[in-house]
Amino acid sequence: MKIRKHYFVSGRVQGVGFRYRAYYTAQSLGLIGYACNLPDGRVEVEVQGDEMSVRAFLDKVGEGTFISIDDVESYNMELKSESGFDMR
Repeated sequence: MKIRKHYFVSGRVQGVGFRYRAYYTAQSLGLIGYACNLPDGRVEVEVQGDEMSVRAFLDKVGEGTFISIDDVESYNMELKSESGFDMR
C-alpha cells in the first residue's frame, strides 16, 4: 500500500547534509517527494511510496554523521502524481 507523509523535521538538520542524505535515502528506497530548508531552521519533507519504506525513511536519514533529529511533525497526505525526489 502506498502512502504519502509530510514532515517538518527540527534539530541539527541544516548545513549538515540532511537534504542530500534524504535524496540518496529516498532513491535507495524507491520513494518520491522533496526536501527543502525552511527559514526557521527546520527541513520540510514530503515522501511517498510503500508504507514500510516511508516509515523507514527518517530513521535512515537520521543515521548521517552530523545529523541530529530532535523533533518531527508528521501529517498524512493524499498521494500525488510525480516522479523522483527533489532537493529544493
